[in-house]
Amino acid sequence: MGWNFARQIARFHEVWIITRTNNRQPIEAQLAAEPLPSAHFVYFDLPRWARFWKRGRYGIRPYYFLWQIGIYFLARRLHGRIHFDVAHHVTFVNFWLPSFLPVLPLPFVLGPVGGGESAPLAFWCSFSLRGKIYELLRDTVRILAQFNPFVRLAARRATVALAPTDETRKRLKRLGCKTVYLLSQVAVTENEIRICPDASRDHCESLRVVSVGRFLHWKGFDLGLRAFALLHSHHPASEYWLMGDGPEKHRLEVLARKLHLGDSVKFLGNLPREQVLEKIAACDVLLNPSLHDSGSFVCAEAMAAARPVVCLELGGPATLVTKQAGIKVPAISPAQAVRDLAAALRQLAQDHAGRKRLGRAARQHVEDHCTWNRKGEWLNHLYSAYIHASE
Repeated sequence: MGWNFARQIARFHEVWIITRTNNRQPIEAQLAAEPLPSAHFVYFDLPRWARFWKRGRYGIRPYYFLWQIGIYFLARRLHGRIHFDVAHHVTFVNFWLPSFLPVLPLPFVLGPVGGGESAPLAFWCSFSLRGKIYELLRDTVRILAQFNPFVRLAARRATVALAPTDETRKRLKRLGCKTVYLLSQVAVTENEIRICPDASRDHCESLRVVSVGRFLHWKGFDLGLRAFALLHSHHPASEYWLMGDGPEKHRLEVLARKLHLGDSVKFLGNLPREQVLEKIAACDVLLNPSLHDSGSFVCAEAMAAARPVVCLELGGPATLVTKQAGIKVPAISPAQAVRDLAAALRQLAQDHAGRKRLGRAARQHVEDHCTWNRKGEWLNHLYSAYIHASE
């Protein structure tokens, strides 16, 4: 996401991008193939003594906090020499992690930042103990963020903030953001749309369903398995492919056996992105039962391949998927969600023409609204409307 936002800003403006030193090699390799004359990359890391303890998902957040402090002083020195017109915090995509760039004497754009989405409490009963602890800690952190002076400073100093979902938009407003627009961090390139095959399988007596993502409790793959089991009882030739890995994998495999799904469910593991796109195109529908994603790149990728999406009416997927491009079901309780997801899958299995119609509309929606070039044009308009107006 950071790379594509940098590319798009550089289409219209001269931009200095501050990023970590460990990104230097892949960035320079990409620049060799795709030069960006208007983009200047500045690499920064904390001293070695402050880096050794950063490990995995949990160490990255405190490290990131300190890194943000460090880049403020770097950005201030650069501003004294270059005289920037705007500071823009692009990533991390998380509203409760602070940015210190708004302290600079510049118009400040925050986002898109997510993280305001929540799993409905009724679904907590289906989580593992690990999942319940995670949700409790996540909610605690977000509550405490309301009192974090640096988070509130970033929100209040933002000339404009960007949120991928209405849930995050409301949280940013409560933190003090005056102007918040909805803008998803999810997009695909025009080239990816061109190479995505969109041929639909001809027969409709069965359905090949696919889900992609990390096997985490809040991804809702247990709901997907239960919904598929109901579909399978009416359409026994149907298949469910799951791509990914994570701490919930064993639990999901056990559930698949308990549901007596046999070889109808295939756990394909982690695959290279090119193979993921091929597998999506070989299926009929993407099932995304996530409970609190702020965005979903796989939804955009499936829609680009003319595959309808079935999802819960929550978070980023519900914002991205229109009624013309898929089926969104309410998330009131696990039992209700499973029934409604299964009903949506059965509808698509029985209506081949309707499935193709949804797929075509999905692809058209991505072409019209969800390409990186479209986002770049929108962002350029935003800069013109707000930054130049402040001069």
